[in-house]
Amino acid sequence: MMETKRIHISDYNYALPDERIAKFPIGTRDHSKLLIYRHGGIEEDVFYNLPGYLPAGALMIFNNTRVIQARMHFRKTTGALIEIFLLEPVAPADYEQMFQTTGQCSWLCLVGNLKKWKEGLLSRTFDVKGRQLTLTAARISEEKTSHRIEFRWDNPDVSFAEILDAVGELPIPPYLNRETQESDKQTYQTVYSKIKGSVAAPTAGLHFTDSVLSSLDTAGIERDEITLHVGAGTFKPVKCDAIVDHEMHTEYISVHRSTLERLIRHDSCAIAVGTTSVRTLESLYYMGLRLHHNPDLTEEQLHVSQWEPYEADASISPVEALQAIVDFLDRNGVNTLHSSTQIMIAPGYQYKIVKMLVTNFHQPQSTLLLLVSAFVRGDWRRIYDYALAHDFRFLSYGDSSLLIP
Repeated sequence: MMETKRIHISDYNYALPDERIAKFPIGTRDHSKLLIYRHGGIEEDVFYNLPGYLPAGALMIFNNTRVIQARMHFRKTTGALIEIFLLEPVAPADYEQMFQTTGQCSWLCLVGNLKKWKEGLLSRTFDVKGRQLTLTAARISEEKTSHRIEFRWDNPDVSFAEILDAVGELPIPPYLNRETQESDKQTYQTVYSKIKGSVAAPTAGLHFTDSVLSSLDTAGIERDEITLHVGAGTFKPVKCDAIVDHEMHTEYISVHRSTLERLIRHDSCAIAVGTTSVRTLESLYYMGLRLHHNPDLTEEQLHVSQWEPYEADASISPVEALQAIVDFLDRNGVNTLHSSTQIMIAPGYQYKIVKMLVTNFHQPQSTLLLLVSAFVRGDWRRIYDYALAHDFRFLSYGDSSLLIP
């Protein structure tokens, strides 16, 4: 572990000209470029040909989270504009319950222009379902860099999900340096998104179309889904040179029993679509490892801490770890695991479940680039040099890669 903690993020820098950052998606999702890194060799193709590079019978795991319209604006009577950015639900804390709740709820939020909101309620009035509704926001407490905000509204027939649909704004990545457009509501969602909760898209999935998914089925590639709600922390820059001083953000995951059983049938080997699927799948091993040693833990106690993979005695196989989670679900009479992860995947990490990875090209000096470097055993720079030299588009709306170490 000490070698990993000594990593300097400055060693993971590269020159990324602004014109190489894709500000908008291409016209057809699956016509993006695909870089194939296979056992050290590099070639390129078009994304819709992805199924041809995957082994028949393999299991591909997708993150089915859906981006919410997490940014809301309130205008004070003084004219000051206050932005409230939803981070994670507090009451109710369950995402599904939150979006169905009526009357009131509370979230941890980032607040923009906070200095102009010293006290009192913020409010705005708008129409939902043809009826006028007044929404208020009250600042309840401060928690580190965020604030607990309580929302109340005067129409008991309207859910919080409907409020966000009416007045929320889809948050696009800050490095796009532009305002959200109406088209982003469609293009910044994967075609298989289902479970509301993310404030950023699992962007590796943006290249998939119904046609590509159908081609995967035809090629004999099995598909399954997990949920990891992507938090704003995914854009949190690494501000300290030594990664030991960087605190990873927490993200919430849910995995169905049937998915765990399918992973076991595939000998705990999976193709991950995106770094969020990687973080979920690899976290499962450490949750199962902990249950193997202590079956009486609760879901909350299964949280994977940042450095746990480097400190744990990985003494059981991935299949045994997954089976320990299945047994845990059976003992508790539930079908879905709900927990959280803060896992840091960096060079020195030993992958347990993910054998192939579909991912975009990530920001310089980011934890996502560390994850990729760990996966390709340090060969990231040659991959990125090729992408830069061959006109690949970078970041969320950019091109894709298939990594096979």
